[in-house]
Amino acid sequence: MIYTISDLHGYPLEKLKRLLKKADFSGDDYLFILGDVIDRNGDGGIGILRWLLTAPNATLLLGNHEAMLLACEFVLDEITAETAAAITQEKLAILSNYIDNGGDVTIRELRKLPRETQRDIFEYLKECPLYETVMAGGKDYILLHAGFDNFRKDRKLSDYSVDELIWAWPELTDEYFDDVHTVFGHTPTRSLDPRCNGGILRTRTWTDIDVGAAYGNEPVLLRLDDGKVFQMGK
Repeated sequence: MIYTISDLHGYPLEKLKRLLKKADFSGDDYLFILGDVIDRNGDGGIGILRWLLTAPNATLLLGNHEAMLLACEFVLDEITAETAAAITQEKLAILSNYIDNGGDVTIRELRKLPRETQRDIFEYLKECPLYETVMAGGKDYILLHAGFDNFRKDRKLSDYSVDELIWAWPELTDEYFDDVHTVFGHTPTRSLDPRCNGGILRTRTWTDIDVGAAYGNEPVLLRLDDGKVFQMGK
Protein backbone atom coordinates (compact mmCIF):
# COMPACT_ATOMS: atom_id res chain seq x y z
CA MET A 1 0.00 0.00 0.00
CA ILE A 2 1.14 3.54 -0.77
CA TYR A 3 0.36 6.37 1.63
CA THR A 4 0.78 10.13 1.24
CA ILE A 5 0.79 13.02 3.68
CA SER A 6 1.92 16.63 3.32
CA ASP A 7 2.74 19.91 5.02
CA LEU A 8 3.31 18.59 8.54
CA HIS A 9 5.10 21.79 9.63
CA GLY A 10 6.53 20.64 12.94
CA TYR A 11 3.94 17.95 13.65
CA PRO A 12 5.20 15.70 16.47
CA LEU A 13 6.90 12.51 15.32
CA GLU A 14 5.09 10.41 17.92
CA LYS A 15 1.72 11.63 16.66
CA LEU A 16 2.73 10.79 13.09
CA LYS A 17 3.67 7.30 14.21
CA ARG A 18 0.30 6.91 15.93
CA LEU A 19 -1.45 8.03 12.75
CA LEU A 20 0.51 5.48 10.72
CA LYS A 21 -0.40 2.79 13.24
CA LYS A 22 -4.06 3.78 12.97
CA ALA A 23 -3.79 3.16 9.21
CA ASP A 24 -2.13 -0.24 9.78
CA PHE A 25 1.01 1.04 8.04
CA SER A 26 3.62 -1.73 7.99
CA GLY A 27 7.05 -2.53 6.65
CA ASP A 28 5.41 -3.70 3.43
CA ASP A 29 3.87 -0.26 2.80
CA TYR A 30 5.45 2.97 1.59
CA LEU A 31 4.99 6.56 2.74
CA PHE A 32 5.56 9.67 0.64
CA ILE A 33 5.63 12.98 2.50
CA LEU A 34 4.93 15.68 -0.08
CA GLY A 35 7.19 18.36 1.35
CA ASP A 36 7.12 20.93 4.16
CA VAL A 37 7.89 18.71 7.12
CA ILE A 38 9.66 21.65 8.76
CA ASP A 39 9.04 25.11 10.28
CA ARG A 40 6.25 26.94 12.12
CA ASN A 41 5.44 24.61 15.05
CA GLY A 42 6.78 22.26 17.70
CA ASP A 43 10.34 21.09 17.11
CA GLY A 44 10.31 22.55 13.60
CA GLY A 45 10.05 19.08 12.08
CA ILE A 46 13.51 17.97 13.22
CA GLY A 47 12.15 14.83 14.88
CA ILE A 48 10.53 13.65 11.64
CA LEU A 49 13.64 14.54 9.62
CA ARG A 50 15.83 12.48 11.94
CA TRP A 51 13.38 9.59 11.61
CA LEU A 52 13.46 9.88 7.82
CA LEU A 53 17.25 9.52 7.81
CA THR A 54 16.87 5.84 8.65
CA ALA A 55 13.30 5.06 7.55
CA PRO A 56 13.54 2.33 4.88
CA ASN A 57 10.05 2.81 3.49
CA ALA A 58 9.46 6.57 3.56
CA THR A 59 10.53 9.38 1.24
CA LEU A 60 10.30 13.14 1.63
CA LEU A 61 9.69 15.13 -1.54
CA LEU A 62 11.20 18.62 -1.62
CA GLY A 63 8.89 21.38 -0.43
CA ASN A 64 9.38 25.11 -0.58
CA HIS A 65 10.21 25.22 3.14
CA GLU A 66 12.95 22.63 2.75
CA ALA A 67 14.29 24.64 -0.19
CA MET A 68 14.34 27.80 1.96
CA LEU A 69 16.23 25.97 4.71
CA LEU A 70 18.80 24.68 2.23
CA ALA A 71 19.41 28.26 1.09
CA CYS A 72 20.16 29.18 4.73
CA GLU A 73 22.68 26.43 5.48
CA PHE A 74 25.28 29.12 6.17
CA VAL A 75 23.64 29.99 9.51
CA LEU A 76 24.99 26.76 11.00
CA ASP A 77 28.62 27.61 10.17
CA GLU A 78 30.97 28.29 13.02
CA ILE A 79 31.22 32.04 13.49
CA THR A 80 34.66 33.24 12.43
CA ALA A 81 35.90 36.45 10.86
CA GLU A 82 35.93 34.66 7.51
CA THR A 83 32.39 33.22 7.73
CA ALA A 84 31.00 36.50 9.07
CA ALA A 85 32.52 38.39 6.16
CA ALA A 86 30.89 35.93 3.74
CA ILE A 87 27.38 36.79 4.97
CA THR A 88 26.20 39.17 2.27
CA GLN A 89 23.12 41.38 2.22
CA GLU A 90 21.58 38.88 -0.17
CA LYS A 91 22.09 36.05 2.33
CA LEU A 92 20.63 38.15 5.11
CA ALA A 93 17.56 38.83 3.00
CA ILE A 94 17.16 35.10 2.31
CA LEU A 95 17.47 34.34 6.02
CA SER A 96 15.00 37.07 6.95
CA ASN A 97 12.46 35.67 4.50
CA TYR A 98 12.93 32.16 5.88
CA ILE A 99 12.43 33.34 9.46
CA ASP A 100 9.32 35.28 8.41
CA ASN A 101 7.98 31.97 7.05
CA GLY A 102 8.42 30.13 10.36
CA GLY A 103 12.00 28.93 10.01
CA ASP A 104 13.24 30.28 13.33
CA VAL A 105 12.04 27.23 15.30
CA THR A 106 13.77 24.85 12.87
CA ILE A 107 17.07 26.72 13.02
CA ARG A 108 16.90 26.76 16.81
CA GLU A 109 16.35 23.00 17.00
CA LEU A 110 19.04 22.28 14.41
CA ARG A 111 21.57 24.19 16.49
CA LYS A 112 21.01 21.74 19.36
CA LEU A 113 22.19 18.80 17.25
CA PRO A 114 25.75 17.54 16.80
CA ARG A 115 27.39 18.97 13.69
CA GLU A 116 27.50 15.51 12.10
CA THR A 117 23.74 15.13 12.47
CA GLN A 118 23.21 18.60 11.01
CA ARG A 119 25.28 17.59 7.99
CA ASP A 120 23.34 14.34 7.61
CA ILE A 121 20.05 16.27 7.56
CA PHE A 122 21.26 18.75 4.96
CA GLU A 123 22.68 15.99 2.76
CA TYR A 124 19.35 14.17 2.99
CA LEU A 125 17.41 17.30 2.01
CA LYS A 126 19.72 17.93 -0.94
CA GLU A 127 18.79 14.51 -2.31
CA CYS A 128 15.03 14.88 -1.89
CA PRO A 129 13.24 14.35 -5.23
CA LEU A 130 10.92 16.97 -6.68
CA TYR A 131 8.30 14.42 -7.70
CA GLU A 132 7.57 10.72 -7.88
CA THR A 133 5.38 8.69 -10.21
CA VAL A 134 3.68 5.65 -8.69
CA MET A 135 0.95 3.14 -9.42
CA ALA A 136 -1.53 2.21 -6.72
CA GLY A 137 -4.87 0.45 -6.93
CA GLY A 138 -4.46 0.13 -10.68
CA LYS A 139 -4.15 3.91 -11.17
CA ASP A 140 -1.17 6.11 -12.05
CA TYR A 141 -0.23 9.04 -9.82
CA ILE A 142 2.18 11.96 -9.85
CA LEU A 143 3.20 13.07 -6.38
CA LEU A 144 4.79 16.48 -5.79
CA HIS A 145 4.68 19.38 -3.38
CA ALA A 146 2.64 22.16 -4.94
CA GLY A 147 1.12 21.18 -8.27
CA PHE A 148 2.28 22.90 -11.46
CA ASP A 149 2.92 26.45 -12.51
CA ASN A 150 2.62 27.10 -16.26
CA PHE A 151 1.09 23.67 -16.75
CA ARG A 152 0.68 22.13 -20.20
CA LYS A 153 -0.37 18.56 -20.86
CA ASP A 154 2.34 18.14 -23.49
CA ARG A 155 5.12 19.39 -21.21
CA LYS A 156 7.54 16.84 -19.73
CA LEU A 157 7.94 16.75 -15.96
CA SER A 158 11.67 17.20 -16.37
CA ASP A 159 11.05 20.51 -18.19
CA TYR A 160 9.56 22.20 -15.11
CA SER A 161 11.81 24.35 -12.96
CA VAL A 162 12.13 23.72 -9.23
CA ASP A 163 10.09 26.84 -8.45
CA GLU A 164 7.28 25.75 -10.78
CA LEU A 165 6.87 22.57 -8.73
CA ILE A 166 7.36 23.82 -5.16
CA TRP A 167 5.80 27.31 -5.29
CA ALA A 168 2.72 26.73 -7.46
CA TRP A 169 -0.63 28.08 -6.24
CA PRO A 170 -3.36 26.21 -8.15
CA GLU A 171 -6.85 27.47 -8.78
CA LEU A 172 -9.86 25.30 -8.11
CA THR A 173 -10.63 25.31 -11.83
CA ASP A 174 -7.15 24.11 -12.88
CA GLU A 175 -6.99 20.76 -14.64
CA TYR A 176 -3.91 18.59 -15.01
CA PHE A 177 -3.37 15.26 -16.76
CA ASP A 178 -6.35 13.15 -17.83
CA ASP A 179 -4.71 9.76 -17.45
CA VAL A 180 -2.51 10.38 -14.38
CA HIS A 181 -3.92 11.77 -11.15
CA THR A 182 -1.81 14.44 -9.43
CA VAL A 183 -1.52 14.60 -5.63
CA PHE A 184 0.05 17.61 -3.93
CA GLY A 185 -0.04 19.85 -0.85
CA HIS A 186 1.32 23.38 -0.25
CA THR A 187 -1.99 25.19 -0.76
CA PRO A 188 -4.29 24.67 2.25
CA THR A 189 -7.54 23.23 0.98
CA ARG A 190 -9.55 25.83 2.90
CA SER A 191 -8.05 28.57 0.72
CA LEU A 192 -9.43 26.83 -2.37
CA ASP A 193 -12.78 25.85 -0.88
CA PRO A 194 -13.76 26.96 2.66
CA ARG A 195 -15.96 23.90 2.98
CA CYS A 196 -12.82 21.73 2.95
CA ASN A 197 -11.29 23.19 6.10
CA GLY A 198 -9.52 20.28 7.80
CA GLY A 199 -10.15 17.87 4.93
CA ILE A 200 -8.62 17.00 1.57
CA LEU A 201 -9.94 18.41 -1.71
CA ARG A 202 -10.46 16.14 -4.70
CA THR A 203 -11.09 17.22 -8.28
CA ARG A 204 -11.26 15.23 -11.50
CA THR A 205 -7.51 15.48 -12.19
CA TRP A 206 -5.89 16.30 -8.84
CA THR A 207 -6.13 15.98 -5.06
CA ASP A 208 -4.84 18.53 -2.56
CA ILE A 209 -3.91 16.97 0.80
CA ASP A 210 -2.65 20.07 2.66
CA VAL A 211 -5.41 20.30 5.26
CA GLY A 212 -3.80 23.07 7.31
CA ALA A 213 -1.66 21.26 9.90
CA ALA A 214 0.42 24.43 10.04
CA TYR A 215 -2.62 26.17 11.54
CA GLY A 216 -3.68 23.55 14.05
CA ASN A 217 -5.64 21.03 11.99
CA GLU A 218 -4.74 17.36 12.20
CA PRO A 219 -2.98 16.20 9.01
CA VAL A 220 -4.63 13.65 6.75
CA LEU A 221 -2.95 10.44 5.64
CA LEU A 222 -4.25 9.35 2.23
CA ARG A 223 -3.94 5.74 1.10
CA LEU A 224 -3.76 5.81 -2.67
CA ASP A 225 -4.72 2.18 -3.25
CA ASP A 226 -8.31 2.72 -2.15
CA GLY A 227 -8.58 6.47 -1.51
CA LYS A 228 -9.16 5.99 2.22
CA VAL A 229 -8.17 8.85 4.53
CA PHE A 230 -6.94 8.60 8.10
CA GLN A 231 -6.90 11.43 10.62
CA MET A 232 -6.34 11.54 14.36
CA GLY A 233 -9.55 12.08 16.26
CA LYS A 234 -11.71 10.81 13.41
